[in-house]
Amino acid sequence: MRETSPVYGTPPGLALRTDVVSLLHAEVAAMNLDNFIVRPKRRLVEKYGKPEAWTTLKDDSLAELAHDVAGLPSEQEPEDEEAKRFDLLLLRLQLAVLRVEPGFTRLSEQLKAIAGLLEEKSSIPMVREQLALILEIQSDEGWQDVTPLMLETVRKRLRLLVKLIDKQKRKPIYTDFLDEMGIETAIDLPGFEAPDSYERFRAKARAFLREHEDHIAIHKLRMNKALTRSDLAELERMLTTSGVGGAGDVQKAKEESHGLGLFVRSLVGLDREAAKQAFAGFLAGKALNANQIEFVNLIVDHLTEHGVMGAALLYESPFTDLTPRGPDGLFTSSQLDQLLAVLDQVRASAVAA
Repeated sequence: MRETSPVYGTPPGLALRTDVVSLLHAEVAAMNLDNFIVRPKRRLVEKYGKPEAWTTLKDDSLAELAHDVAGLPSEQEPEDEEAKRFDLLLLRLQLAVLRVEPGFTRLSEQLKAIAGLLEEKSSIPMVREQLALILEIQSDEGWQDVTPLMLETVRKRLRLLVKLIDKQKRKPIYTDFLDEMGIETAIDLPGFEAPDSYERFRAKARAFLREHEDHIAIHKLRMNKALTRSDLAELERMLTTSGVGGAGDVQKAKEESHGLGLFVRSLVGLDREAAKQAFAGFLAGKALNANQIEFVNLIVDHLTEHGVMGAALLYESPFTDLTPRGPDGLFTSSQLDQLLAVLDQVRASAVAA
């Protein structure tokens, strides 16, 4: 990953800051001041909607942006969800470089996994144009002295390509020569760790499962229908025989997700209409206010993307952006019990009885 030359002599760090400021300012400027969620923060939104407010950001400004402005809805044109997830991954990588965080290795492996899946789509012209960068990401040399600006270049050039990963299935490559292998010798490399292939397995599993969403077991998971043990057995067979992963990968997926059904659901998500239908009973007969309805919509958004949801997340952002006390500040004890019962039902449908 090579650092692009700064334009007109602009230092690399300043060039990156300019790009980030431009993105953040555009998001704030697109906020609707008449939106009932934005309205209480109108003063700050008007302040940071002006370009000059971003020229110099002091500690108090950063605190206002982080605690009061971040998370407010913007009316920018919606972007592809996969591209936004890729943006988030690269942002975390950039922060890991700046802060010298131990999570850098794990995040870089995720990026390498995505690059590996993109390489498989090199027959697509727009992917082929970026093939040199895609191959460089997968090499050790490409990560030597990596900088946030290099990662920003990766983000810009690949963010619109990641949606292509789910479109096609990798074809096997056949050769007509025999490999000759000598005696195996183990070599220890101090300071180097074996890459975690589990993230690569997750990425391949996500692509494979979304490619087969019409399969009865996957369809049941997306539509919030109860699974059977035979459905789980079929899902395990699909993952192990397709070449997506080995028995060890599948076993680890079961353990970390507390069941294969929950693992698969976390990758394919819940159908949005099915998520809404899950809350139909909860909403029926209740005169809910705008904040309560918005809170339920946020839950539906999370289930659509992640498939399941633990109660603890209701007390984190973006839910606490509506009310600092989470659901306790919006619903009665009885209503909260009903809300949690819906989440439990959604989770239970992905676990075979």
